[in-house]
Amino acid sequence: MGSELIIIPIVFGAIFGVFYLYFSTRNKERLALIEKGADASIFMKGRQHAAPIWKVLTLNLALLLMGIGVGIFIASLLHYNLGVEEEVAFPGTIFLMAGVGLFTGFTMTKSLDKE
Repeated sequence: MGSELIIIPIVFGAIFGVFYLYFSTRNKERLALIEKGADASIFMKGRQHAAPIWKVLTLNLALLLMGIGVGIFIASLLHYNLGVEEEVAFPGTIFLMAGVGLFTGFTMTKSLDKE
């Protein structure tokens, strides 16, 4: 019974540790570059042409949900018209179409970043 109570703090501690190490290391690297006389504009490199995060999230979420909807539709067609077992048709088609939707979102996000 006690193991369930220990897992949650361990997970949150691991997440905190990863973020702490990331930000503290990044800060130390930046301070070292500033001490050597590097220009501060190098820290903003690569952020000038990036698409806004809300556009990327909206695009990927919309395509994921559309992929799930199309997967359910195709799975019902497979089940009722072709006789594929329900336990096979629904999960397989839903995951396949969700993956296709996410891959489409990835390629569309790359083209959004180029603009």
